[in-house]
Amino acid sequence: MICKNCSSFGQRITFKLTESLLSIISNHFTRFGHEFTVTDLYLETNESGAIDLFNFLNEMDLTNDIYFKINQLEWNSMDQFDSYIEAAWIDSILNEQHLNMHFQPIITGDGNIFGYELLARFHDDAGETIYPNVIFPAAKIRGRTFALDRICRIHAVKQIERIESHQKAFINFIPTAIYSPEHCLRTTTLIANRLNIDPKRIVFEVVETEKIEDLNHLKTILHYYQDNGFQYALDDVGSGYNTLDVLEELKPPYMKLDMEYAQGISTNTEKQDVALAFLKKAKNLNSIALAEGIETIEDFNWLKKQGYKLFQGYLFGKPRPEPLEKNSLDIPLL
Repeated sequence: MICKNCSSFGQRITFKLTESLLSIISNHFTRFGHEFTVTDLYLETNESGAIDLFNFLNEMDLTNDIYFKINQLEWNSMDQFDSYIEAAWIDSILNEQHLNMHFQPIITGDGNIFGYELLARFHDDAGETIYPNVIFPAAKIRGRTFALDRICRIHAVKQIERIESHQKAFINFIPTAIYSPEHCLRTTTLIANRLNIDPKRIVFEVVETEKIEDLNHLKTILHYYQDNGFQYALDDVGSGYNTLDVLEELKPPYMKLDMEYAQGISTNTEKQDVALAFLKKAKNLNSIALAEGIETIEDFNWLKKQGYKLFQGYLFGKPRPEPLEKNSLDIPLL
């Protein structure tokens, strides 16, 4: 069973109305045969009814102080409704026919491929790539973040058989897209078991560009992963996780130093101070420190010399549709 927030279908839109408007709109909906329900000052309908209601309110210049929400998500002002309608294209591409996984290598200090980060790449009917900076905002305003996260996660697990059996797969997930681990992550677990994938090979990366607001909720998700044999990593540490105290709470097996601090670190003492404090915290937590965004051999060598164990970035390979054919890279040292 899939919850309506995780599904790509079955949008329900609720409007918060005034008492006087509720009577007028109820009569309008009855007259034109729209399906709707009313509870107190809230009117719930399907997308067709919602569009008609929006047009009706616009014609009467009554959109002020009216709010709408999709399924059980947060309220939005009516000036966001146009964006909601314009993002309708996302409904038709949230399926595995429009999704490919790209593989970016994660290497050890001696050049062995430790694993890959699996990155979702959607494309439209014409085969044109829809980049994350387009699809994620559209999913958010459309109320499809749950569905987007779910399909990416499930598809990524299915692709693990394409990499070597000793390599790990780092798979992104959005904590706010998981309302209940037991329900939202059950399919992910079942697919891994069905494909006989050792759960220890899967590292779920917390992806959150915003500051963590519900640490207990995130801990519940991570405990679910851990209880089912998976591992987890905190991504972009230093930006979304703006204090090292959060790491103490979550105790991740892997910690990824944000590229903001890794790039140019060989000549920047401020970044070096951050990276060294990060590495010390990782060692205290028995976490493996991974530096991402590495583009120069100088930065790689500096981080390796300090004790970083894993590395990721364009220096070793950009995301590509297929894993590399070899299990190690030749890295020149300076």
